[in-house]
Amino acid sequence: MSWHLLRTPSASAVPGWGEKMSITDILSAEDIAAALQECQDPDTFEPQKFFQTSGLSKMSASQVKDIFRFIDNDQSGYLDGDELKYFLQKFQSDARELTESETKSLMDAADNDGDGKIGADEFQEMVHS
Repeated sequence: MSWHLLRTPSASAVPGWGEKMSITDILSAEDIAAALQECQDPDTFEPQKFFQTSGLSKMSASQVKDIFRFIDNDQSGYLDGDELKYFLQKFQSDARELTESETKSLMDAADNDGDGKIGADEFQEMVHS
C-alpha cells in the first residue's frame, strides 16, 4: 500500500503542486528502510535517531512540515495519540505500530504546550532539536 498526500498551498513552489505526493518524494526509500530497521523491535523507537537515520533532521523546516501534513491523517493540524501510534506506518505501510510507551514518549518529546497533541511547529522543533 502506498501513502500519499496532496501538496498544499505552502508547497506551491514545488513543481507539480496539487498532485499526489509520496513520502519518498522528500526522503529516500533507503534511508527510511534503514531507520525502520533500527526500530523494528517493540520499545526500540528513539525519535531523534529515527529522524537522523531517515534524513528528516536534515530537511528544511518547510519539508518537515510537509512530512507533518503527511502524518496528520485527519488533516486537523495536530497529531494525537492515535496518529502517533501509526507513525512508523506512514513511512512504510507494513511497519509496526508504536507501543503505548513509545507513543507516550513521542508525545512528551514534542507536546511543548501540554495540550495532548502535537502541532506542526512543535513537530518541526522536535525533529530539529
